[in-house]
Amino acid sequence: MLPPTRVSLLHLGCPKNQIDSEVLLGRLAADGMLVCGRTEDAEVALVNTCAFIGPAREESLAAIHALLEKKRRGALRGVVVVGCLPQQFRAEVTADPQLTEVDAFLGLTDYSGVAEVVRAVVDGRSARALTGGSARGDGTDRVRLLTGPRSYAYLRVSEGCDHDCAFCIIPRIRGRMRSKPVAALAAEASELAAQGVREVILVAEDSTGYGRDLDDPASERFARLPDAIRAVADAPGVRWVRAMYAYPNGLPKGLTDVLREHPRVVEYLDIPIQHVASDVLRAMRRGYSVDTYRRRVDRLRARVPGVELSTDWIVGFPGETDEDFARSVALLREIGYAQSYVFRYSPRPGTASFDAPEIAEEIVAARHAELLRAAEDVQRERWRRYEGAVRPVLVERAAKKPGTFSGRTPEGLEATFPHAGAPISEVIDVRLVRAWTHGCSGEASAA
Repeated sequence: MLPPTRVSLLHLGCPKNQIDSEVLLGRLAADGMLVCGRTEDAEVALVNTCAFIGPAREESLAAIHALLEKKRRGALRGVVVVGCLPQQFRAEVTADPQLTEVDAFLGLTDYSGVAEVVRAVVDGRSARALTGGSARGDGTDRVRLLTGPRSYAYLRVSEGCDHDCAFCIIPRIRGRMRSKPVAALAAEASELAAQGVREVILVAEDSTGYGRDLDDPASERFARLPDAIRAVADAPGVRWVRAMYAYPNGLPKGLTDVLREHPRVVEYLDIPIQHVASDVLRAMRRGYSVDTYRRRVDRLRARVPGVELSTDWIVGFPGETDEDFARSVALLREIGYAQSYVFRYSPRPGTASFDAPEIAEEIVAARHAELLRAAEDVQRERWRRYEGAVRPVLVERAAKKPGTFSGRTPEGLEATFPHAGAPISEVIDVRLVRAWTHGCSGEASAA
């Protein structure tokens, strides 16, 4: 009997990509292949690529070339490139003379055929004509080999996006929004919990748009994000549910109720604003104004007083003036985000803003650094409000220092604390002692 084929996977990109990576590994393992944690131990290496912005595409190409170099040295028998890069730029990458040694390119499918592709590579047969599987369905994500700490896992409530933001290529890569039925989400959450997952993080390109395409017979009406959150939170074994990527053009009715009232739903919401200036928001095609955004935040905080918010920012979008940028800094400080993710604008072929005149790189770099500093200042002050409080912490891992562990509070604050042997994936009470920008120190509490 031949030994199993040894495969490894390099993951790049966002949490939605991480789900894809885990599905790929799950399909390979289910077919009897041996998943290796290191490329050095594998015969065939897969790389799950990202092409969301220019730097991500360059990172993907660099990773591909590094694997091809290993193949040339005889350290690998094959290289398979998967995901967003070949999905959007298949003609370009397959014709690239520097990528002719790639054995197969797979776009976005259910990956049910990935083992056949890998087997063809190992057997020396052409794999470029093979596909990775069929179109994705409601159960596509249920064949997964989890790669992160068992304490949490991502659950995709929908895929694709119906918005047409001027800077974003995602609708061209992942298509129009397709929501999973509530029953499918509940089943998937139950399976994750059965594997030891305690926090389920809901992700999508537009989570607040969930269900607009879906008439769910189980609820006898159109399902919305609160229905999805409640179904996942009610799944046996789930301890916490967190919602990410809430597009700010409208928060669905009932969202504040489920955030405030359900004991397993954390009071946290990720609402990417991207920018503040009206002219920039219109050019971005975001579909809301800063006044509308501020009113929604005010209403959310009035109804859920303990809620913490995170957001995304883009600096250097074409046409952004110094005054426009200053408005972003001011609103960041006004809102008081617990976490902010700051990105430089990156022109993407096929987007409405691609041909717009770009702002000088040195200006963009300076604005990026300034907004990052402001975000860190605000985040540090936000976290200091919890000093002295006893908060539940979901234990994720042993920390670097012997005898210490780290985990996260419902608010998303990472806490590191000494413990004789904290139970991984369980929730314990920790007294938060000293906060800094990205976390805090604490001590296990009997309170």
